[in-house]
Amino acid sequence: MYKYLFFTCVFLTFLSLSAKAQNDNSLITLEEIYEKETYRQKSFGPVRWMKDNRGYSTLEDNPEYGEKDIVRYSVPDGDRRVLVSAEQLIPEGGDTPLKIADYEWSHDNEKLLIFTNTRRVWRYHTRGDYWVLDIQSGELMQLGKSVERTTMKFAKFSPDDSRVAYVSKRNIYVEHLDTGQIRQITHDGGDDIINGTFDWVYEEELSLRDGFRWSPDGQHIAYWQSNTQGVGTFYMINNIDSVYSQPIPLPYPKVGTTNPAVKIGVVAADGGQPRWFDIPGDPRNNYLARMDFVPNTNQVMIQQLNRLQNRNRVWIADILTMEFENIMTERDDAFLDIHDDTIWMDDNQYFTWTSERDGWRHLYKISKDGSDAKLITRGEFDIVNVVQIDKENNYVYYIATKEDYTERYLYRSSLSGNEDPERITPAASEGQHAYQMTANSKWAIHTYQNRNTPNRISLISLPDHRKVRVLEGNEELKQKVDALNINYKEFFRIDIGEVILDAWMMKPVNFDPGKKYPVIFYVYGEPAGSTVQNNWGGRRDLFHYYLAQQGYIVISVDNRGTKVPRGRAWRKSIYGQIGILATHDQAKAAKAIFDRYSYVDSSRVGMWGWSGGGQMTLNCLFKYPDIYHTGIALAFVSDQRLYDTIYQERYMGLPSENEEGYHDGSPINFAENLEGNLMIMHGTADDNVHYQSFEMLVDELIKHDKYFSMMSYPMRTHSISERPNTSLHLRKSMVRYWKNNLPAGGK
Repeated sequence: MYKYLFFTCVFLTFLSLSAKAQNDNSLITLEEIYEKETYRQKSFGPVRWMKDNRGYSTLEDNPEYGEKDIVRYSVPDGDRRVLVSAEQLIPEGGDTPLKIADYEWSHDNEKLLIFTNTRRVWRYHTRGDYWVLDIQSGELMQLGKSVERTTMKFAKFSPDDSRVAYVSKRNIYVEHLDTGQIRQITHDGGDDIINGTFDWVYEEELSLRDGFRWSPDGQHIAYWQSNTQGVGTFYMINNIDSVYSQPIPLPYPKVGTTNPAVKIGVVAADGGQPRWFDIPGDPRNNYLARMDFVPNTNQVMIQQLNRLQNRNRVWIADILTMEFENIMTERDDAFLDIHDDTIWMDDNQYFTWTSERDGWRHLYKISKDGSDAKLITRGEFDIVNVVQIDKENNYVYYIATKEDYTERYLYRSSLSGNEDPERITPAASEGQHAYQMTANSKWAIHTYQNRNTPNRISLISLPDHRKVRVLEGNEELKQKVDALNINYKEFFRIDIGEVILDAWMMKPVNFDPGKKYPVIFYVYGEPAGSTVQNNWGGRRDLFHYYLAQQGYIVISVDNRGTKVPRGRAWRKSIYGQIGILATHDQAKAAKAIFDRYSYVDSSRVGMWGWSGGGQMTLNCLFKYPDIYHTGIALAFVSDQRLYDTIYQERYMGLPSENEEGYHDGSPINFAENLEGNLMIMHGTADDNVHYQSFEMLVDELIKHDKYFSMMSYPMRTHSISERPNTSLHLRKSMVRYWKNNLPAGGK
């Protein structure tokens, strides 16, 4: 009876707050965030720098036709010229322009390749239709007229712009633009064989989607071929779109099982018999993680990771002789990351290479035979990513941070490696910066953001970093959010004894330090990401500000092993102990926070996370029930043996060699320790972290007579965002659970 009255009061309070929010513009509503998109951030572009380095093209609305014009702006004067109007993109016999999803200029800027009518493949819209516009004649030509609509992927011009190659239904085609002749140059694609693109695991974990390359002379195409025969098939079930359920088969290699066999071949651009590189090593226990042509040669550079991903063998292979040579081998005691920072220099006698061999992520200049390696970016700091290598002026521009791991700034170093790094970003602009630079490094599209500043996109000159004009300031969004009754997140550091961790805190409105408030920890904790960054957090931060307005303190802590530029030792510390070291760090951080901040109520502690963060939430609740009392875990891995080979084995090794680590890092093995309140949520069509993980945990909790709440979202994927009202419904369900199980407000 009393429990019923308590929850009734809580619910009525929630309704009262919700009603007040409808009439108080200073309070956030979930509908504004997830339904009305009141706080949506505006973007700019996509931008394509023109090859003369004196202007850029972008997309702008055409009010008459309702689609986009492609417009050129000159730098620095800003002269505007419509290069391609929406009217020019109306197919013959039609009345509606093509909707531009993406576009690419030909090498001579005389033709335009347009990607339209797109469809999603796993994460991204990578298949659809392609058209080519001849700028001089105005002719608009649809490609692939003899192939099935919306099946084309990764179309790109040949080096002489006379042809376009693309993938359709697991085979590669070449189309002549002057005649419209289409030649299919691979013929064995289908079922288990994939040409020119990839299966699920290569796409998800190695970021490989576009799987073919034109040779510099346009005579050949080098490509990946995947054979998924022998890979275990996971079945998702669609129960809601027809009377009878529909199984959805997905070849998906789970930890310790058979991988796809992948090889690299070469075929003439006008067709013929493919030839294959006989790279040593079992193709199912090695990964061909990168392949690109050495400029102006018949050679490709191939990067081959072993299954444990702690060795990267770099090969130079000749597409004419099919001979190859191992020029360099990178090794690490833990794991290696693949980088895309390879640029050839000095008449192809040297190339740039990113490595952590000295304990920090740096750029090196390495000779083609691998015998000579020289450090370019010197110092005890990590480069986050390379922005531009300016060979003419002998500089590399890169993003890094030297003092604060939550921030990102532009630096440059001499390619000679003889000078100290020079910071280009002005010192006063605290936060994170990104740059899209011209080839000659004189101009850049600069994006600036921080915790209370949405993306501010400007044209700047370099290296003086002078702002020429603002392209998108998001001023209206900034004003809307500044007008809200919120306390912007505060960054702090917490010492847990072994290490000092970065964290942030959001405080409730009308915060009173003399009271004690419930705390909700937001967590990720795995090597693929970081939650403690001084950037504009978008809808995620707004959701947390909403929780703070309800009377919660929200905190996030980056434990060891997260994707933070703190050196190799930080990132590799988690090797072999996913879910173990991070859980330890999070628990110690929570206790240290309780000791430091008297206004944090250690009797009302919650945690939530998504994906790896869902796994972390479960581990913390099950292993430290004295600390964490309420948790919401979304789209989680309950047993690490259920996840894919490339990701899980990269950080944990093989299960046969790390049985204890796999057991101790998997929350399902500690489910019997649940004492507090637990809500679990999952999409049944999650192709990434399968609904199986959810069901197995449910079964284990039932076995141990543990009581919990659960919410399944039918035919939603890992993002749990598809179909009407999903995002709003999910957050409302979360808030209701917090309100009912972790009472809000200061005491």
